[in-house]
Amino acid sequence: MLESVRRGPHIVVVGAGMVAHRFVESLLARADETWQVTVIGEEDRHPYDRVGLTGFFGGATADELSLDAAPLSDPRVRFLRGRTVSRIDREARRVTTDADTSIAYDRLVLATGSYAARLAVEGFGLDGCFVYRTLDDVEALRSFVELRAHELGRPLTGMVIGGGLLGLEAAGALQGLDVECTVVQSSDRLMSAQLDLQGGTALRRLIEAKGIAVKTGTSTTRLDADRSGRVAGLEFRDGSWERTDVVVFTVGVRPRDELARTARLDVHPRGGVLIDQACQTSDPCIFAIGEVANFDGACVGLVAPGYAMAEVAATRLLGGEAFFPGYDLSTKLKLSGVDVASFGDAFAATPGALDVVYVDPVAGVYKKLVVSDDAKTLLGGILVGDASAYGALRPLVGGPLGGDPVAYLIPADGVEAPTGDLPDAALVCSCNSVTAGAIRHAVGEQGCTDVASVKACTKAGAACGSCVTMVKKLVGAELAKSGAVLSTALCEHFDMSRRQLFDAVRVSGLTTFSAVIERFGVGRGCDICKPALASILSTLVGGHVLDGENAALQDTNDHVMANLQKDGSYSVVPRIAGGEITPEGLLVIGQVAQDYGLYTKITGGQRIDMFGARLEQLPEIWKRLVDAGFESGHAYGKSLRTVKSCVGSTWCRYGVQDSVGMAVQLELRYRGLRSPHKIKLGVSGCARECAEARGKDVGVIATESGWNMYVGGNGGFTPRHAVLFAEGLSDAELLQAIDRFLMYYIFTADRLQRTAPWFQDMEGGVEALRAVVFEDSLGICEDLDRAMALHVANYEDEWKATLDDPDKLRRFASFVNAPTTPDPSLAYTVERGQPRPATDAERDDPRVLIAGTTLEVRR
Repeated sequence: MLESVRRGPHIVVVGAGMVAHRFVESLLARADETWQVTVIGEEDRHPYDRVGLTGFFGGATADELSLDAAPLSDPRVRFLRGRTVSRIDREARRVTTDADTSIAYDRLVLATGSYAARLAVEGFGLDGCFVYRTLDDVEALRSFVELRAHELGRPLTGMVIGGGLLGLEAAGALQGLDVECTVVQSSDRLMSAQLDLQGGTALRRLIEAKGIAVKTGTSTTRLDADRSGRVAGLEFRDGSWERTDVVVFTVGVRPRDELARTARLDVHPRGGVLIDQACQTSDPCIFAIGEVANFDGACVGLVAPGYAMAEVAATRLLGGEAFFPGYDLSTKLKLSGVDVASFGDAFAATPGALDVVYVDPVAGVYKKLVVSDDAKTLLGGILVGDASAYGALRPLVGGPLGGDPVAYLIPADGVEAPTGDLPDAALVCSCNSVTAGAIRHAVGEQGCTDVASVKACTKAGAACGSCVTMVKKLVGAELAKSGAVLSTALCEHFDMSRRQLFDAVRVSGLTTFSAVIERFGVGRGCDICKPALASILSTLVGGHVLDGENAALQDTNDHVMANLQKDGSYSVVPRIAGGEITPEGLLVIGQVAQDYGLYTKITGGQRIDMFGARLEQLPEIWKRLVDAGFESGHAYGKSLRTVKSCVGSTWCRYGVQDSVGMAVQLELRYRGLRSPHKIKLGVSGCARECAEARGKDVGVIATESGWNMYVGGNGGFTPRHAVLFAEGLSDAELLQAIDRFLMYYIFTADRLQRTAPWFQDMEGGVEALRAVVFEDSLGICEDLDRAMALHVANYEDEWKATLDDPDKLRRFASFVNAPTTPDPSLAYTVERGQPRPATDAERDDPRVLIAGTTLEVRR
C-alpha cells in the first residue's frame, strides 16, 4: 500500500521518544505549511518524559508524564503509534512498517533510542526480573510487586543490578513500593561514570542512610528460581547467595541500531549509527539523533546531547548551518532524595588541573571543583549531598570563576559565592542549550516577568530543572534593572515566600504537606519547599519528626535523628543543659561509650559527643541514655543546639548572676524548637564574657542590675558580633523577650537563613525589632507568646518517643536483609587511646578494628 504524494518536503521520523519530540517541535516552529512530517513510534503512547519516570512511583500518572501534545497534533504531522519500521529502502527512499505500509521520505531521521541491557547470566529471564526503561516496564514492575506482596503477606526484598543513574532511580522506586532494596554494583563505587571515589563513597553513605543497602565490587553470576518459576535468589562471584523476590536490571543501554545495520548504514563496532557534526549518517538523506547516534566513538544516554542533536538536524533540514559540538555529560539529579551533580572535567583529566575539595561528613556533603593550574578557570566539578551550587557553576565551565573557588563550596550560611554577571554566551540550560543572553532577551525584549514565562519562552529549566535557580537569578537581575518588583517565591511549587507561606499555613490551619501544596501550591514539591514546610508545620502543628508525611519531608540527618559521619557511622549527642552534668550522668556516658567502642569528645557547646555508632546500635544506645534521664540534644536538626554558659555566681568570685541556672532554664525551654536554621545561645555571669555570648544568636550577659540581652551573633565563615538589644532585664522579662525574638525569627525568616543575616536585612534595623518585641508595634506579640507557650507545653523527647514506637524503630537496620549485621566497610584504629576511622592505607593493617569486633581486643 503506497501513500499519496505530498506537496512539500516529507520528513519521516522513526522513533517517538523525547528526542524525536524535540526534533519535531523545533522543525515545525520554523518550517512553513508545506512541510509534512510522519512520526512512527513503537510504543502505543504519546511521547513522555523518561527523565521523570521515577515520578510514576510517586503518584504521577502516564498523562502527567506526557510531553506537550501540540507538536504531534499539528496538521502537518501524522503520528503512527504502536508501529515499528521493519525495513529501509535507501534507493527508493521508503520505509516499510510492520503493517506492510510503505512510506516515502525526502529525508529520514532515525531516533530509535536504545534498549535496556540485561546481564548474560543464567536465570535472567525468570518471572520477577525486570528492566527499567519504559512506562510499560515500570507499570509491569509495580503490578508485580503489589501482587506478589499480597500473595506473600509481607514486604518484598529486591535487588537492583547496576549502581549508575538509572539503578539508583530504580532503587528509590522500589523503596517507594515498600520493597527492602539492595543495589549491586560491579565497580568500586556508585555512579562510577560521573563520580570519583570520594564522591561515590559519600553518595553510598547517603543512600544507605535512606535505608537502601549497597554492595560494590560485586558481580552476579546466577539467578535461582523457586518452585513456581519466580526469581528467588542471586549468587555472586565470591560464592555468596542472597534471597530476593524481585530483580531490576540497570546495567546500561544499547543503541537500537538494527534497522540501520540492515540498511547498510555505517555503524560503530560497539554499536550506534555513525554521524558527523551535522548529524548526518553515511547516507546524506538520513540523519540520526539521540542515543542511537554514535558521535566521536560514543553513544550517550543523556537527554541534553539528544536535544542538541535534534536542534542541529532540524536546522540542517531547513537549510541552516549548525554543528553538534560534542557531548556535554553534565548532569544533576536527585537520586532517592539525595542531590548529585557532575559536570565538565569532573575527573581532572586536563593536564595541570587542580582539585579544590570541601567535605562535611556531618552533613554528608562532598564537593569538588576542578580548576586550571592557576585556579582561575573552572574545568568541572562533582557535588554530592548538596548540589545547590550547580546552577551557578555549570555556566562557568571553561571560563573565569571570578573569585576564590572555595566560596562556591561552603555552606549556604557562609560566604556567598561571587556572582559577577554571566556573559551572554554562557550556557545556563545545558538540556535545551539556552544561554544567559537568551534568558536576558526573553525578559528585556519579550516581556517575560517570571521563571515560568521564561521557561515557556526559552525552554530553560523545562527538562531536568537543575538550572532553575540560576534562571531565577538572571530573571531577577534583569527585572531589577527595569525597576520591576522581584518575585520572592519559595520555589517553583509555591509562589509565596517562606514568611507568606508560614502565615498561610497558620491562618488556614492545615496540618500536612499534601494539604498545603494542594491549596497553596502546585506539583508534588521539591527539596527546597519540603524541608521548609516541615519546619513550619513543626512550629504550628507539632508532632514527632518521623510521624506520617512529616518523615518524608525531613533533611537527611533527621531521618535517623543522628548526624552522619564521614565513615558512615553516626554521632550520639545527649542534651547536657548549660553544660551541667552529675557524676552519675558522666558515669553513664562513659559506660555507654566504653561498651560500644565510641570516640568521646567534649564540644565547644559544652556537651559530650560520642562518635562511631552504627545505625542498628542507635536505639540500643539511646535506650540506655533515656533510661538514665538523658534526652536528644538535637545536634541533627535545624533547631536549638546548645546554651553555653560559664560557671557564674554559684562558684566564680566575679560572677554577679547565676548563669548556669539561667542557661539550664533557657535550654529546657527552647529544646526541640524547629526553626529556619540552627540556633545557639550563650549566658555569661559577668562582663568578662567567658561563655562568648556575643557570638550567639541570642547572648545574655549578667550585670548587677539584671540581664543584658544581645541578638544576631553568628560564628562560621562570616562571624558577626551580636548587638545590644535590651539592658537590665529581670528573669521574666528576659524570657519573654527571647520568646518573642525567636518566634518572630521563626515566623519571618527565609529558609536556611541564620539570625545574623535575617537581622541585618530587617527594615528599620534593631529599633524596628525592639518595637516589635517590647512595644508590640505589629500587634502580634500575643501570637508570638501563644506559639512559644504551645511549644513548651507540647515538647517531647524525639528519641524516647521513637523507642516506644516499633514502626519507627524499623528504620534503624544496618542492612534490610540482615538488620543487626555490622557494616563491614566500617574500620577503626586507635589514636590517643580512642577509636577513629581508619584511612584507606590503614585498612589492610591486620591490627585495624573492623565493625562488630570488640575494641578491648585492640587496647
